[in-house]
Amino acid sequence: MKRSENSVIIETTRALRRKSTKGESILWQKIRNKKLNGAKFHRQHAIKFIINGYKRFFVADFYCSEHKLVIEIDGKIHERHKDYDEMRSYIMNTMGINVIRFKNEEVENNCGNVLSKIAKELY
Repeated sequence: MKRSENSVIIETTRALRRKSTKGESILWQKIRNKKLNGAKFHRQHAIKFIINGYKRFFVADFYCSEHKLVIEIDGKIHERHKDYDEMRSYIMNTMGINVIRFKNEEVENNCGNVLSKIAKELY
């Protein structure tokens, strides 16, 4: 039996939430429940799009639909996937979504600065 697109997305996002990095967990505690400038963020949120006639999706670490803002927290694996990350950002930018990226270590070691940068993107 073929799984529906929505069930695949739900399984994927739930698995990613369970495997959050330390940086993702720290940032989530600071921005959840509208704690940052009243902006509502979703964690591990699917961004759906169509390319070459095929339905696809990316999972953004954090997404604020009101401000069309994606926040990505990059771990070590992203050092080897720069082209893929750039392509993801390009596609989301063409959808009118702004993407900002921080390294895991930046969130862990200087979360206040990260929050300031995010706040500037919200307005």
